[in-house]
Formats: sequence, C-alpha cells, structure tokens
Amino acid sequence: MTDLSSSAADAGSLLRWLLDGQPRTRAELIDLSGLARSTVTGRIEALLATGLVVPSGEAASTGGRPPARFRFNPVARLVLAADVGATHLSVALTDLTGELVDRTTMPLNIAEGPEAVLGAITRTGRDLLAAAGRATGDLAGVGVGLPGPVDHRTGRPNHPPIMPGWDSYDVVGRLVEDFAVPVLVDNDVNVMALGEHSTQYAEVEHLLFVKVATGIGAGVVSGGRLHRGAQGAAGDIGHIQAPGQTAQCRCGNVGCLEAVASAAAIAQQLRAEGLAAETSQDVVDLVRAGNATATQAVRQAGREIGTVLAACVSLLNPSVIVIGGSLAQAGDSLLAGIREAIYARSLPLATTELRVEPSRAAGDAAVRGAATMILYHALGL
Repeated sequence: MTDLSSSAADAGSLLRWLLDGQPRTRAELIDLSGLARSTVTGRIEALLATGLVVPSGEAASTGGRPPARFRFNPVARLVLAADVGATHLSVALTDLTGELVDRTTMPLNIAEGPEAVLGAITRTGRDLLAAAGRATGDLAGVGVGLPGPVDHRTGRPNHPPIMPGWDSYDVVGRLVEDFAVPVLVDNDVNVMALGEHSTQYAEVEHLLFVKVATGIGAGVVSGGRLHRGAQGAAGDIGHIQAPGQTAQCRCGNVGCLEAVASAAAIAQQLRAEGLAAETSQDVVDLVRAGNATATQAVRQAGREIGTVLAACVSLLNPSVIVIGGSLAQAGDSLLAGIREAIYARSLPLATTELRVEPSRAAGDAAVRGAATMILYHALGL
C-alpha cells in the first residue's frame, strides 16, 4: 500500500475538511480550503492513491456533467492501540476515527518490564490483525499509552515511578522492529485526554482529564491542544502531596495523592476493615452493592482528589474536568467527593462555568486517543 507519511501528510490540510464524514465536491473543497483548483485536484489524487479518500457518488447537477463527490475512508488503514496500565494491558484495533474493530484485555503487571509487556503487545496485535483479515501493511501506526512520564519526542519513559526497568527504554525502536510502521508513545492519561477531547469535547478549549485507577494522573488540554510539559510530566497529580497525609507512596515519597486516594489505596483500607478488596473492580463492586464502608472510602478519596484539583482549577482554569479510569465506575460517590472539595476550595470566578463530569468515552478513551494521535501524525495535522 502507498505510504501515508508522505503523500497523505502533504494533503492533510485538505483532508481535514473531509474528516467529518461529509462527502464534498472539488468545488466545495476549494471554497473551504482556499486552495487553488490545481492544488486541490492534485491533493485529491494523492489521497485517492492512499485509499484515505474514495469517490462518493455525484452531487446534483446545475447544468452539464454532475460533479463527483469524495469522502474520507476511515478503514483505509487501521491503528494498533495499546493501553498499558499498572496491572493490565488492553490492545485494540481501530479505524482512523477511533471506532473499535477488535480488542482484548489481559492482566499484566507493568513491573514485569518492557520486554514482557512489549512482547505481549506485538503478539496480541498480530493476533488481532489476523482475526480481522488484515496485515501489518494495513496499519497507519501503533499508538501506546504508558502509566508514567514519557518524552513524547522520543517515546522513551522518563524516570517513571512505578515502572522498574523502563527508564529511557527505546519503546519506539522495539515496536518498529516488529511492525515497521510509525510508533507514537505517550503517558496513558495524555492519550485518554486526547481521546476524550477529540471525540466528546472537541469544542472545549480548556479541559482536564483525570484518571483514577491503580494510580492517579491527569491530562491537560489547553487552548485546544494537549499540553505535555518540558519532560512529559505535566499532569502528574498523583504525586502531589495531599494536605495532612503521610502515607508511604511507592514512588518513595510520603503523602502522595496516589497513596491515599487511588483504587489501590482504597482497596488496602478496605482490607484493613475486613473486606475482600484486591483490585479496582472489587472496590467498584462493593460500592455498587451498597456497602457503606466502601462508599464512604470512595467519597473521601474523591474529597482528597478534589482538594488537589482545586489548586489545578486555580492554576489552569479549565471549563471541564472529566473523571475517568476504573474507579470512576463507582459512580456518584467519587464524583460527589471531588465536586464537594473543588467548589469549597476554588474561587467562584474559576468555577462559575466549570463542569465536573464522568468520562463519556469511558473504556474507549485511550483507544480513541491512540487513533487520534496516529491520525494527526500520519496526516501532519
């Protein structure tokens, strides 16, 4: 198949007018893009050659031959998306809009190291491609989210606190060897923020996505674009000290938000109360079953998270805070605690139009974010 990284990237400025799925004629694309007729014609030909654009019938004629219409073809290529958590691995195939083709999730400890985890991504990715009747040549790229700071320019983890053996590991090089396509790596919460923003809140300029699971992190969208920071550590709120807390964190510090309000911390609290809680799902199940102890623990965790987020609200002034991750499935208990603390501790000006909402993309946020990341890269957007 034709390489996307050259011809399609050159035509990316035109393709953006077709990404909404609406078929358009050459004349419409000329009007929308402001490009010359010859430029539009050449770029349409380039996109047709890649398969990213296909003919879509004819528009109504105003005299003479009806003009041809063209539309974006989201299945021209697929994206392999890997969402690596602290204790799980999800690998999915999506089309170029992030729509799911197939997915599998398995328990896998990030502490097993890069060779074990990346080997699992490769094996699972090949299995998914085979099941879909597609080959590695059909991939536009591979997008990976990792649960720690990542230098997005190189794809190398940057002193990740819960990923022994991963620091500066060449994740991109390892996966390029296996798939021979562009590979992009980012912090998992950044990927989720990108997916949530691009598919659910595209009109929102300032958004904070907070993942509450085994760990806690945030993805920052400012001015409509993902903000990663100088070393890829922007949004690492899980290792901000929660006021008045002294619990030992696995990063080596004490009082980190993650050590007192993550699903792992809550499960540890509940075990001390004599309840069977080993995983995030166990905590969620207890809350859903109406267990008062679990419900109160989750709400208090929400308050701790909200206290830290109140400072983020004052600093970043987002208009939407989205709460995702496995613990968000506990529902109102977590969100109520978060809202309570944010609105109590933030200035009215910063919260006048602030919304604190559960993730709409939910379990698909990372998958959709990886697809968006690859699409933007492949098309030069």
